Amino acid sequence: MSAFFLFGVIFIAVVAMVIAISKYNVHPFIAMVVIAIAVGLVCGIDTVKVINTVKSGFGNILANIGIVILCGTIIGTILEKTGAALTMDNTILKIVGQKRSVLTMGAMGYVTGIPVFCDSGFVVLSPISRALAAQSNTSLAVMATALSGGLYATHYLVPPTPGPIAMAGTLGADLGLTILVGLIVSIPAVAVAILYAVKVSSKVDIPANSQYTMEELIAKYGKLPGALHSFSPILLPIILICIASVASLPAAPFGKGFAYMFLNFIGNPVVALMLGVFLAMTLIPLSERCNTLTWVSQGVRDSAAILAITGAGGSFGAILSLLPIADATTGLLATGLGVIIPFVIAMILKLAMGASTVAMITTASMMAPVIESMGYSSPLGRVFVVMAIGAGSMVASHANDSYFWVVSQFSDMKANEAYRCQTGMTATMGITVIVILYVASMFLV
Repeated sequence: MSAFFLFGVIFIAVVAMVIAISKYNVHPFIAMVVIAIAVGLVCGIDTVKVINTVKSGFGNILANIGIVILCGTIIGTILEKTGAALTMDNTILKIVGQKRSVLTMGAMGYVTGIPVFCDSGFVVLSPISRALAAQSNTSLAVMATALSGGLYATHYLVPPTPGPIAMAGTLGADLGLTILVGLIVSIPAVAVAILYAVKVSSKVDIPANSQYTMEELIAKYGKLPGALHSFSPILLPIILICIASVASLPAAPFGKGFAYMFLNFIGNPVVALMLGVFLAMTLIPLSERCNTLTWVSQGVRDSAAILAITGAGGSFGAILSLLPIADATTGLLATGLGVIIPFVIAMILKLAMGASTVAMITTASMMAPVIESMGYSSPLGRVFVVMAIGAGSMVASHANDSYFWVVSQFSDMKANEAYRCQTGMTATMGITVIVILYVASMFLV
């Protein structure tokens, strides 16, 4: 099978996927599964093997991360419904201060974007954004850009957000190390977003038109859970997963006995996130306990599409793994582009489809068969590829991205203003992250 033929098939497959999803509104799950089968058949793989590979690829990826995605989504839903997300943001406000309101919004987004989807996070926090904009006499465009940047950074780079979890599972990246690196890399991304908000978005004058002050907004929610209680469903799983990763280091800092086995058990992502779910459920006040099943069910429903797309991405990746991609890409991988390759692929897919999670999962599926040939098969190397894909997927937020319109609607921006603030900001963030990753990979991978 020639390299030209192989790349031609993959290129046509990706184009067909983009057209089916963006133009004909075919669900990504259907598009990816059908195209995975088509690629296998066109490349001459036995029909029975094609179907079995599609099924095993779907099942294997969900076996690894399906429960984790479900738990992460449930935690985010409960934090939103109980007002714990507002408590978290108010805590950050007290620490950073209203005088540094732009920094406060970026920090709020950074924390909230870990458990809560971008769209939901922006809707929940937009009243705070308006209130702070009114108090500080700052354009709402500045606050919205800083908030959006914070949400974007951790949503694309830090598990337990579904996209990074799916990429880590597909590429075999250690989840604890992925969380740690994601949290670190997200900081300069948020810093760039805040700087962009101050320097560029400030030229777009949008009045706050706030209905509430911060105090009135908090009072409107009634009695909110405490700060430590609100943060705990996020912090506990992250701490447990990171400790398990440390315990598994070659140096064996906790030995190989009971402590090692116990830490690896409670630090397993499935166990850690399940503990996070139970901890989140304790946030639900007695008066709302009747809604527990409803809220958990909403989290399950919200994760269903992500699970379907993730499984389909596993099917597509499993078919690609049967093809001699590594041999065909030897010349390309020898160029020294490294993490720039997955970054560009993810950027193109996001630009064309507007679906960030689909772009992340599809790119991860394409990179999985060649990650060793790239020289990124080490634990840190795999995490760097995850980060590069996340950075590429955040670059092109424009009119075909639902989040673009959420930001526009809830911050009173016209389309041209949203392009200037949102699209310019995400492009700057993504480029910043990939530059950091590329330089770091030269020394660390």
